[in-house]
Amino acid sequence: MKKQEVSLFWFRRDLRLEDNVGLFFALKSEFPVIPLFIFDTDILDSLPSNDARVGFIHDSLSDINAKLQRITSSLLIKKGRTQEVWRGLIDEFDVKEVFFNKDYEPYAIKRDLAICELLEINKTKTFLHKDQVIFEETEITKADGLPYTVYTPFKNKWLEKYKSLAPVLEYDSTSLFSNFYKNTFAFPTLLEIGFKENSIKVQPHNLTKVSNYHETRDFPAVDSTSYLSPHLRFGTVSIRKLVNWAAHKNDVFLSELIWREFFMQILFSFPNVVTHNFKSAYDGIQWHNNVDDFQRWCSGTTGYPMVDAGMRQLNETGYMHNRVRMVVASFLCKHLLIQWQWGEAYFAEKLLDYELSANVGNWQWAAGTGCDAAPYFRVFNPEIQLKKFDEKGIYIRKWIPEFDLGYGLPMVEHAFARDRAIATYKAGIAK
Repeated sequence: MKKQEVSLFWFRRDLRLEDNVGLFFALKSEFPVIPLFIFDTDILDSLPSNDARVGFIHDSLSDINAKLQRITSSLLIKKGRTQEVWRGLIDEFDVKEVFFNKDYEPYAIKRDLAICELLEINKTKTFLHKDQVIFEETEITKADGLPYTVYTPFKNKWLEKYKSLAPVLEYDSTSLFSNFYKNTFAFPTLLEIGFKENSIKVQPHNLTKVSNYHETRDFPAVDSTSYLSPHLRFGTVSIRKLVNWAAHKNDVFLSELIWREFFMQILFSFPNVVTHNFKSAYDGIQWHNNVDDFQRWCSGTTGYPMVDAGMRQLNETGYMHNRVRMVVASFLCKHLLIQWQWGEAYFAEKLLDYELSANVGNWQWAAGTGCDAAPYFRVFNPEIQLKKFDEKGIYIRKWIPEFDLGYGLPMVEHAFARDRAIATYKAGIAK
């Protein structure tokens, strides 16, 4: 029997049908389009069986599948190692064209290159598109073509280029939905994928909360957070729609979106930052890396209320307020002299919005070892941060119910820790 000639669109970090660049061009193909998602076991095997992010992905795919069923189509869900899955798809269908949106992380680049080579051997045309960023790879560079390593000039160049395009083109694929492959593939349960439900859930995003972002963003008790970050991470919202909105509504919020692209470019251009200091001058720092100290930080029992409230919020919800993230990261690296990779790994395990480029970039910023980092002699005082940004103690009482019953003493005195950190950094740099 002759195999069905098809195109495939491969969902990854773009879990939406609307304003999806690769999907838009796939649906313009002359062949019916099978929408595909692969649960990659090379990633899944390292995760706990109740990982809340996998649950969110499954829920998002279920929403997409429900929309597709209304037009007598459905998602094709596969699980396995990506190359093996693609070999099976090539055997099952006459795959003429494959479309997907680019991913800029080191693992994804290596994976996608292998898939493109496999498809080329099969004489399948492959089309890669830019979707999760406004500007990618080498689109924002210095005059000599080298990547920016300082945020402000990157931002200025980014804004200059954006203004020449604004608003950024959005891709309406709804008129092309009739080109989806007509079939009803079985949609697996979360349990069939090998995972179970977690009580921690990704919250719906709410842009109305950030209309006064520039005034409220540093105050964790206000809860003015949009909860957009996991939706951006997994692509359930379009960066183009978001940037076009922010450009007219709030410049400070737009700057945060530009920070995201800055860190993505750093990761793309300097992939070794995943495990190494961007500034090699800091490689000589003698970290203490005390396991017991690290466990107290993880559990939120350091005796510093803002640090402890942040860590408890993270452990219980998968979220942490951005201002508090800076405080807890600085505390780990500067007060406890534990290297940033430990904290980055813990955040990677817990954060619903975990994104490699931003996580590594922000941790190195806090540690003072990254590009455009806070200077090493800047050591956040957790007590001053508490007075400035949670003066009435609303945030800390929410996450530390025992606070008013006589909270424990700090595990390390601030002035001592600050002097020790500065001396340790100085000695490390001098080597």
